[in-house]
Amino acid sequence: MEKQTLPNSTAVLVLGICSLVFGCFFVGLILGIIGIALSGKGRRLYRQDPNLYDGYGSLNAGFIMSIIGVVLGGLYTVYIILVGGTILSILSTTPH
Repeated sequence: MEKQTLPNSTAVLVLGICSLVFGCFFVGLILGIIGIALSGKGRRLYRQDPNLYDGYGSLNAGFIMSIIGVVLGGLYTVYIILVGGTILSILSTTPH
């Protein structure tokens, strides 16, 4: 019996890679969240019957990279908010 490829395994891998590459922009955060959401169905199917499916390595790698991309994107967002708030605070306290 031929093994089936897990659904969205390639898409999750591509989204995980893109979330790392674009992690310093807000795009990486969004792509990482989409990658995590798409990996859910494939991970459930693989846990039910691992012998029936192929491609779990790429699905899992994409899932892990998506998590890292979300963390990096979140840290970048917090950094931008803090720096932006500091700059606005400095600008509002300086006399014109």
